[in-house]
Amino acid sequence: MERKQVNVVIFSRVSSTGDRQSNDRQTNDLKEYANRMGYNLVGTYEEKISGFSKTDDRVVLTQLLHDIDYGIDGSIKIDRVLTSELSRIARNVLSALTVIELLNSRKVSLYIMNHNLETLNPDLSINSMAMFMVQILASVATMEAETTKNRFQSGYRNFIASGGKVGRKKGQTISDEDLMTNHKDVVKLLKRNLSIRQISGLTNNKSLTTIMKVKKTALRLGILTP
Repeated sequence: MERKQVNVVIFSRVSSTGDRQSNDRQTNDLKEYANRMGYNLVGTYEEKISGFSKTDDRVVLTQLLHDIDYGIDGSIKIDRVLTSELSRIARNVLSALTVIELLNSRKVSLYIMNHNLETLNPDLSINSMAMFMVQILASVATMEAETTKNRFQSGYRNFIASGGKVGRKKGQTISDEDLMTNHKDVVKLLKRNLSIRQISGLTNNKSLTTIMKVKKTALRLGILTP
């Protein structure tokens, strides 16, 4: 009997201030794993956003869930999502478990490479032991993240108290992921093939320049198709 081909995608994430090399490293390690396992790699989803962001605000994650529901290009089914570690999915317990539940409910297993965990069994039932480990790992990751966050806030307050200045530097531009997040209403309307002027009218008269920028960026990221 011929073995069923397993279609997998890679999901990687760095924070909004993270570097490109970190994302590339996650992706390359997972590509090697997929090749070693004989999986059919059908997509890569690279996210640059804070792991504390709400699930609904994560454009790349939303696109992944859409592709799971409707297939990549409307036809390619996703069987498994590969990620390097749980913190790439989210940096707090609730968000991480929410994402995993979204995948589990769709019968798509999440593989966490650094702990060699699969959230679903081969028959697509819940892997209870793996989920138990996930809850522990998520709790530890949350505590570590909160500690880091508290240290940053303390340093920030000290910096301000010492006369330090904050704010965007002249000429600094917003990241692609933040642009998509800030204008997710525009992205939704673009997916409905509305005109730039129609979208402006439906989004409290957002400028045509902004909407065009969002459209160009969404096309470049593959969120929209030409």
